[in-house]
Amino acid sequence: MTDNAATTKPGKPAQSDGSIKSLTKIARILDCFTANQRSLTLAEICAEAGYPRSTTHRLLTAMREVGFIEQDRERDSYRLGLKLFELGSIALANLELHREGHTIVESLHRLTNRAVHLAVFDGLRAVIIQRTEADPNLANTMVENSPAYCTSVGKAILAYQPADIVQRVTDAGLKQFTETTITDPAKFAEELATTRERGFAIDNGEHQPGLRCIGAPIYNQSGNVFAAISVSAPSFQMPPAEIDELSKVVTYHAHLISQRLGYVR
Repeated sequence: MTDNAATTKPGKPAQSDGSIKSLTKIARILDCFTANQRSLTLAEICAEAGYPRSTTHRLLTAMREVGFIEQDRERDSYRLGLKLFELGSIALANLELHREGHTIVESLHRLTNRAVHLAVFDGLRAVIIQRTEADPNLANTMVENSPAYCTSVGKAILAYQPADIVQRVTDAGLKQFTETTITDPAKFAEELATTRERGFAIDNGEHQPGLRCIGAPIYNQSGNVFAAISVSAPSFQMPPAEIDELSKVVTYHAHLISQRLGYVR
């Protein structure tokens, strides 16, 4: 009996490890899809995820069966399934930041007449969970991932993260989106230090050309920065002379959200 038990135990961790690896692969495939890459072919997913064609096809088949992926057979392409939207809606409804921040996002939008973004940090990127555009005709419900290192919400969060978290973001690569994107790790560290010193972050067209953003950190009940709120506008509509006053307004609204979440300065 003892020998049999000894031979069966080693198999359990191996099975667990296999499940974790499969989930990691599925997550990596989901990450291939973005707001700009809504539909991808099998070859494109293979190239993006770095998995063999057979492995990618097997995973996509399993994901399609549970509704995570939908396949357009006529175009031989894949897109995210509605099941993810359903799960995402439940996650947002249960997210305290989403509930407490909604009215403050609207207030900041009305006060500044500029686009407002509310984002939470997922450990690598800034996930926009609420957005209100300056143009009322534009959609304001889309949830999307944004790079943390070149957006004001991202930098406002990263400036208060432990060194190992910042290093993880840096190691993932500081891709250049525009001419002003900071891609040098040393200069990026200086940028975060400056952000901490003044209490807010500035994105000078680093993610989208000609767009200036001001972001301020949001604290949770434990006093940790985990989210941020920002206002943005074309640079000509938000000249440098207005940054100081706007930063005070954004920081004030960020503090209001922090207070609602139980943070005491």
